[in-house]
Amino acid sequence: MALKKLRPLTPGQRFKLVSDNADITASKPEKSLLAPVKKSGGRDNTGKMTMRYIGGGHKQQYRIIDFKRDKAGVPATVKTIEYDPNRTARIALVAYADGEKRYIIAPNGLQVGQKIVSGKDAAPEVGNALYLADIPLGTTIHNIELRPGQGAIMARSAGSYAQLSARDGKYAVIKMPSGETRMILTTCMATIGSVSNADHNLEISGKAGRTRWQGRRPRTRPVAMNPVDHPMGGGEGRASGGHPRSRKGLPAKGFKTRYPKKASNKYIIERRKK
Repeated sequence: MALKKLRPLTPGQRFKLVSDNADITASKPEKSLLAPVKKSGGRDNTGKMTMRYIGGGHKQQYRIIDFKRDKAGVPATVKTIEYDPNRTARIALVAYADGEKRYIIAPNGLQVGQKIVSGKDAAPEVGNALYLADIPLGTTIHNIELRPGQGAIMARSAGSYAQLSARDGKYAVIKMPSGETRMILTTCMATIGSVSNADHNLEISGKAGRTRWQGRRPRTRPVAMNPVDHPMGGGEGRASGGHPRSRKGLPAKGFKTRYPKKASNKYIIERRKK
């Protein structure tokens, strides 16, 4: 996958840097794996705005993704690599030998026509899903479960990956994308390889309108508000707003908000880098 720079025929195209979509092989999704998405506009069930700066955006349909990879031992063939408006990564449509179709997060290097499989006897190759107990040490992995059978919840965004560092008894030691090192049960599953669309973080939208298409409204800077609206608001002239903090007064930029007695602390070997 590569990025393409457009000729500056309009102001919005002058700095625009977008994916060339060379890795995408299909333009229409599989209808049986679509679900409706209703936009809330940041409103709750009474119509009151509870989340600001949300609204508008293009109509989307949700692609049902198989995060569990629980069809063990049944080989599947990659049919297409597709764009998903709900995530930064590409998705792959796979057809199993018994006729069932599913979407998975497409790893980097996955090709149409390639065979993938999940389960205990799978080889540690790109796209295959294995238990952490069966993956060789030092392997790059993504789509990691935190609890057995829960489904993948970690290392799922574009370009992200983790590394299996060691095994200690019933736990595997994982170096997470954030830099954190933590222990996870070896009975949890993970997929071999890194997530596709690694150049996503280099893209430049080019204009405010593309952000609106994604359902994000303009965000007001706290220092431009009044004191009644934000702790950093107010002041004469262009006086900046003092110590950085949230709208509710909680300090930001380095202030630790994690509960010191959280139960999962004992599984974290090294905290993430600042």
